[in-house]
Amino acid sequence: MISVSRLRPDDRADWEELFRGYIAFYERTIPDEEYDRAWQEFQHGSRMHALGARWHDRLVGIAHFFVHPHTNAGDVCYLQDLFTAPDARGHGVARSLIEAVHGWAREQGCSQLYWHTHESNATARRLYDRLAENRGFIRYQMPI
Repeated sequence: MISVSRLRPDDRADWEELFRGYIAFYERTIPDEEYDRAWQEFQHGSRMHALGARWHDRLVGIAHFFVHPHTNAGDVCYLQDLFTAPDARGHGVARSLIEAVHGWAREQGCSQLYWHTHESNATARRLYDRLAENRGFIRYQMPI
């Protein structure tokens, strides 16, 4: 059985291992201080939020998200990071996390929940296509 809840202070090491796995999956690196900064934000819980999924009493999945304004609708919730430990995939962890974030966003009065994934992430896209609508937008990014 999968349970989803806010991350607890004693989840730090397991959370960081999962978050590092997420960063590595997308072939990126970030400085160690960014892990510290994100963890502090999640523990404060005002700007950025995080949920963890537990399976057999082990943290096996994470979701990071935040609310922001929208120009032509109410506030929206952006699911920025979603990651499941490789050995826990296929057991409903990602679905449970998405559903929990969706419920949280609804409780906050958000008008929608959205997220991005890489077009090559076929495994995740099979789930996402069952849960949400792909509106065909392409993301562009400029470093600052």
